[in-house]
Amino acid sequence: MLKHYILSLNPTAKHEWDRCVLREPLTAKRPDIARIVADAVGSQQGNYLVSVNIEVQVLEHVSPPQIEQLSLNIAPTPEKSQLREAA
Repeated sequence: MLKHYILSLNPTAKHEWDRCVLREPLTAKRPDIARIVADAVGSQQGNYLVSVNIEVQVLEHVSPPQIEQLSLNIAPTPEKSQLREAA
């Protein structure tokens, strides 16, 4: 069984559960890995010792856009000092 997912890694995410997210590409839902294994085993009731082989192949890597920070040099305006004098 071959499945494709989108893995999003964000080590600076606010919440721990958003730092490593696996999603289905079309629905963006998080896959239920236990359900996928159960579907592969079948529907007969019982306990199963299973071996799961996960092979990861990166098909495409997209880096997040770089945010450029600009510094602003704001000089004091003479209007502010005139307003203080008027008050």
